[in-house]
Amino acid sequence: MRGIKEQDEALDTPQQGVVLVVEPLLPQRIRRPSDALRFLLTLLALTAVVLMALALQRTLNGLETDVQAGTGRAPALLSYVSGLLGGVAVLVVPVAFAVERVFHRDGMRVAQGLIAAILALLIAYTLDEWLVMAGPAELVQLLTGSRDVEPLNSVLTPAIAYATAVRMSRRPQWRALMWTALALDVLALFTATKVTALGVILTYLVGMAVGFGTLYGIGSANTRPPGSAVLGALRRLGFSPVSARRVEDDSSGSRRYLIGLADQRRLDVTVLDRDRQVAGIVYRLWRRIRLNTETRRRAIRSLRAELEREALMAYAAQAAGASLPRLLGTSEIGTEAAMLAYEHIDSRPVQDLSDDDFDDELLAQLWGQVRLLHAHRLAHRHLTGESIHVDPAGQVFLVDARSGEIAAGDLLLRLDVAQLLTYLATRVGPERSVKSAAAVLGADALAGALPLLQRIALSRETRTAARKDRELLPAIREHIVALKPQVAAEEVRLERFRPRTLVTIIAGALAVYFLLSQLSQINLVSVVTTANWAWTGAALVTAAASYLAAAIMLRGFVPEPLPLGRTVLAQFAGSFVKLVAPAAVGGVAINTRYLQKRGIPPGPAVASVGASQLVGLASHIMLLLFFGYVTGTQAAPSLTPSRGLLIALLSVAVLFLIVLAVRPLRRMLTTRVRAMFSGVIPRLLDVLQSPRKILEGVSGTLLLTVAFVACLTACVRAFGGDLSFTTVAIVFLAGNAIGSAAPTPGGLGAVEASLSLGLTVAGLPGTVATSAVLLFRLLTFWLPVLPGWASFAYLQRHDAI
Repeated sequence: MRGIKEQDEALDTPQQGVVLVVEPLLPQRIRRPSDALRFLLTLLALTAVVLMALALQRTLNGLETDVQAGTGRAPALLSYVSGLLGGVAVLVVPVAFAVERVFHRDGMRVAQGLIAAILALLIAYTLDEWLVMAGPAELVQLLTGSRDVEPLNSVLTPAIAYATAVRMSRRPQWRALMWTALALDVLALFTATKVTALGVILTYLVGMAVGFGTLYGIGSANTRPPGSAVLGALRRLGFSPVSARRVEDDSSGSRRYLIGLADQRRLDVTVLDRDRQVAGIVYRLWRRIRLNTETRRRAIRSLRAELEREALMAYAAQAAGASLPRLLGTSEIGTEAAMLAYEHIDSRPVQDLSDDDFDDELLAQLWGQVRLLHAHRLAHRHLTGESIHVDPAGQVFLVDARSGEIAAGDLLLRLDVAQLLTYLATRVGPERSVKSAAAVLGADALAGALPLLQRIALSRETRTAARKDRELLPAIREHIVALKPQVAAEEVRLERFRPRTLVTIIAGALAVYFLLSQLSQINLVSVVTTANWAWTGAALVTAAASYLAAAIMLRGFVPEPLPLGRTVLAQFAGSFVKLVAPAAVGGVAINTRYLQKRGIPPGPAVASVGASQLVGLASHIMLLLFFGYVTGTQAAPSLTPSRGLLIALLSVAVLFLIVLAVRPLRRMLTTRVRAMFSGVIPRLLDVLQSPRKILEGVSGTLLLTVAFVACLTACVRAFGGDLSFTTVAIVFLAGNAIGSAAPTPGGLGAVEASLSLGLTVAGLPGTVATSAVLLFRLLTFWLPVLPGWASFAYLQRHDAI
């Protein structure tokens, strides 16, 4: 450090008049987070438009009719002129812009636009071919209107991608020309019925997505001002810099410079670059939406707003008497950056100190600074090891004022206390952290922070430490309660919603979508009216009995007592979850969660469910072999596996061998299998010690299979079919195995296809087999959705899952 300083002083003297900034060369091109954000937002908009179009087909068709009728009334001369001017202008304007940029030696921007245009053309052509050949019929009809029309216009898409990639929107005159050209061309295409309304919207969005993707992938010209521009801004503020050196960026990724002045003072200069303002936007938005912290800080902030916020917080902290580096000046650096000049203090962050360096005096100073800020209603919001500094004399300074909040509410002040309590507990232990805070702030202040000692309220680094040490937060709470035993900690809800709630909402939306899409393909009227009501009632009773059987089976593999009623409700809840998860996953997750909420530790809970699944699998195979033997040789030829099934089985076998041959894949598989079934054998041994539990588990397993087979048999009889119970059992056991292996929610598609095929091969007419399977799935899969959702909500409300 001393050698660098002497070199700076030797090179940068006032007599020379030129100050050399010691900094790495700025990259010529950078990837702007704003371009990535715009790319993602455009993809989301594209997806939303497609989904809304499919959901509102009639409305969109009506809009298309109105647009075609309106443009069809346009005078012939206007149509001709717009077609001529639009078709020419949409090509001439980009070419003219390229010529203008080349004359200004900005050829890289033109090359970037050409790359975007080529990519857009290829993507538009590929999407058009896919939509015409294999795309959804409803979407193709909306994009083409059943006419000879390109779904995505292969001229407009590259033009929009080009205009986006060259950032033509930042040039008002060129932007107006491009929009005029596009509008004229679109009008001409509408009058000639060569596009549809949805096609124009998707063309625009695809072009923008390709343009922004190209911008982020290739990068944009670096417009960040260099260190020499920072020195120029300092001179305009009245400072006389004689040396400058770039140091490590701050926690937000902002550039920092150490500046030497002619009067022997030094400055710490923080540079806020405009392109960095959206960095971390996804995390900030998520925290903003999820948490209720009474903050007025926006997730997306302009450069000017960021500059004003940090300066205001710094001046307010100085007025409060807190030990923060003194802000000496602020200035914009052109249009792409701004800077804040602080008085330099020789210090280092406390995260670089050893735990032994945290003596009582240092802790007292820390809490004293917090007390000064809170007395003036200032919240720091980032009390971590990197924002708390200490100088060689042992004095504490707080930095990173940008995260702060003025006129803060009680909640934000209490969050500061909770954050610092937890961070210090990771360094000096919970007891010293609480005692040092109580000595300065008092026990009442700690009692107010007690309800906020939640991981969600902490900064990212402290939250990670608390997650690793699960006893940290409970220990802090215990020490606070020991100081003030009579404290009544009211419940503070920081989360506007929990991730579990979000998952429930998404699951419900997907369930409704799958339900509507599946029911739209079923002629329910025909199925219900032609079925025999007596056999349909019998099928309904056996379908309901399957949930009782599943509850009995689960109780049999859990040594601890389980109430039958809530266990049955848990099985109904599993039928709701199966709508959004594979059949073999949803029930396992619900049952495991249910057992944990009953007080069973996670390991034994997973082992109990794994034991029931293992015994169920063994029972499934044994029953398949048993019914196959009972059926006899007559059914054997009809159930011979097809060539396709053999190929599928061989492919699965080859894939399994590949997984076993590759060490990382083999290790991952064995680790997961071991974690899932490591406790199964001890759990089974616990169950085997109770004859009642053995009887309950085995009978529940058999009853579950018999109930489903009986339900399918009743459905076959309801439509006049005549198959033996054993033959239906073979079909069900084989079809259910395929459905459990399928990755679709509840085995959708796979179960219906396999059962219909199995019944048809077994001798039923195709229409009877299809109707029987549809009725079976209606009773066992779709009808339980409503009671399953009600059970899921009830168990959640009573904290049972």
